[in-house]
Amino acid sequence: MSSPTGHPPRRRPHSILPWLATPALVVFVGFAVVPLVGVFALSFTTWDGIGAVHRSGLTSWRAVLTDPGLPHALRVTFMVMAVSWAVQTPLSILLGTFLAGRQRYRAVLGVVYFVPLMLSSAAIAIAYKALLDPNFGLGAGLKLPLLSQDWLGRPCLAFGVVVFVVSWQFVPFHSLIYQGGVQQIPQSLYEAAQLDGAGRIRQFFGITLPQLRYTIITSSTLMVVGSLTFFDLIFVLTEGGPGDATRVLALDMYKRGFQAGLMGPASAIAVILVLVGLALALLLRRLGGRDAGASQLEGA
Repeated sequence: MSSPTGHPPRRRPHSILPWLATPALVVFVGFAVVPLVGVFALSFTTWDGIGAVHRSGLTSWRAVLTDPGLPHALRVTFMVMAVSWAVQTPLSILLGTFLAGRQRYRAVLGVVYFVPLMLSSAAIAIAYKALLDPNFGLGAGLKLPLLSQDWLGRPCLAFGVVVFVVSWQFVPFHSLIYQGGVQQIPQSLYEAAQLDGAGRIRQFFGITLPQLRYTIITSSTLMVVGSLTFFDLIFVLTEGGPGDATRVLALDMYKRGFQAGLMGPASAIAVILVLVGLALALLLRRLGGRDAGASQLEGA
């Protein structure tokens, strides 16, 4: 059927959008939903990772929920999450604001700051483990007693090292997010503030931080949910030690599943991780307010 002008009718753009999203939806279902359903089903079984899978009902869940090691792993996980967020967020905001300037040297510094993110977490852990060795590390080489401590052999120091290395690796990523958020702020706001006599510090707290509200929510969501999956760095750096001082939930899942051959309890812990991550993401979204979607360009 032709239009009054004699030309065939054009399809409306919104009718094509669902088809454009189909490939992404297929990938998401295949690599996220299906494995998640499989892990959930596996949590109701008994399996050593090699032999046959046997149904066991709630046996794995009872074993996990009654294990005194679970609350400890949860506590360590939330401590790493909270402390790393408290360290990374202020540093990322300050670096992102600084890098948003128009000077050329700031672009060069931005590339240098981004280097740690391109390195493997395992490689970073190996490097820091060698540098912090009390006998052959950096402190012993420079003959500095302060750096020659048993950093990975004492619980408090080991926890601090984990937070430091995590922050060192991921601050560049979140700085990039905040840099994009600052560049989205209208320059007219700063010009008006300058006319009113506001200095840089007052502009930062009066304009930059309020305008970065949704960027902070986005960055915090990625930071908090991502901290639930810290495994390779901690495994190589401390293996959860000394004792269980750095045994986070993801590491506990690995040790149960691949070292102890308890795939059922390990799958139950994986489901717990997913539920905790979803709950935290929804909580942060609610804290961001109903207008969070209106500012989707911030932090993109």
